Amino acid sequence: MPIIPAGRLRAWSAQALIAAGVDGRHAGLIAESLVAASLRGVDSHGIHLLASYLDQIRAGDVDIAQTGEVSTESGACLVYDGRNALGQVVADICCRHAIRLAGAHGLGMVTARESNHFGAAAFWARRMAEAGQIGLVFCNASAIVAPWQGKEGRFGTNPICMAIPVGRRDPWVLDMATTTVAANRIFKAHTNHEPAIPAGWAMDRDGVPTTDTEAAFNGLLMPLGGYKGSGLAMMVEILCGVIGGGGMSTELGGLRVRGRRFRASQTFIAIDVLRMQPAFRERADWLIEQVKSAAPAAGFDEVLVANEPELRTERRRLAEGIPIPDGTWQALMAASALVGVPPLAYHDRSEPRL
Repeated sequence: MPIIPAGRLRAWSAQALIAAGVDGRHAGLIAESLVAASLRGVDSHGIHLLASYLDQIRAGDVDIAQTGEVSTESGACLVYDGRNALGQVVADICCRHAIRLAGAHGLGMVTARESNHFGAAAFWARRMAEAGQIGLVFCNASAIVAPWQGKEGRFGTNPICMAIPVGRRDPWVLDMATTTVAANRIFKAHTNHEPAIPAGWAMDRDGVPTTDTEAAFNGLLMPLGGYKGSGLAMMVEILCGVIGGGGMSTELGGLRVRGRRFRASQTFIAIDVLRMQPAFRERADWLIEQVKSAAPAAGFDEVLVANEPELRTERRRLAEGIPIPDGTWQALMAASALVGVPPLAYHDRSEPRL
């Protein structure tokens, strides 16, 4: 399994995107977002996605020259038309608008329509938290999740994400799909020829729960917590597709769907929380410490809060490099070859290089 330093992987990824025709600044942004997810151990939304991005670009299903435009702005609310631009490009613009609106009004809500896959939601929520604001991010996705009691796809994984500014503690960031796992966990297992997945992740095309990777790949994801996850997925669909006027449910394409636009909608909410609670950082620190002070249950050494596992993985991978499963590696090298970028070479597991 190749292990590549983050900086080299970032530079090579940007090079591949530029070779595919993406503007250099936009290529750097996309590479940064993917490598950031891989560093945090969120491999489903990390460098694994680059091959699919390159395939989507090559097929002409995304407009790499577009940046989108503001459709409407009224007070603290803004609707952005992505015009089929790259998802990270749209998200970057929308985050900046949300931060600006929150600075002016105390709260800013920006909904983008006609966008594309934007990587991990946490990357964008953290942007708002770094500006001293609470960041909330939602997005709809391809309809590969059946509603509770159904066996046909009507929702996406429709993630919910929140990041907050804290004081002396590490940042608290929650990023979760409204399914048991993100779809890319199954796609990654399929790419790497893993024969089985854990129970509770997916059902086959007939709506029967399965642990077979192939059946899951061709089937449906299971909503988190049954009807509760289904309700949360619909809430996200309302906050994104319904409000923004974009594609909803089965109207969406997908990152791996050729011949049609993705049509994703994304919502970014920034809250200038210090207007409401000047001691917010200190109070958030106290809450985190109070939660962590609980005695650990049998089989656990400590109580962890959201973002702690990811930060520990990030520190380790910054020091040791990012491991890339063989199937993912082969897909990346094949996709980059199609745009004329040389393979990312490495000596061995301990001394990777370009």
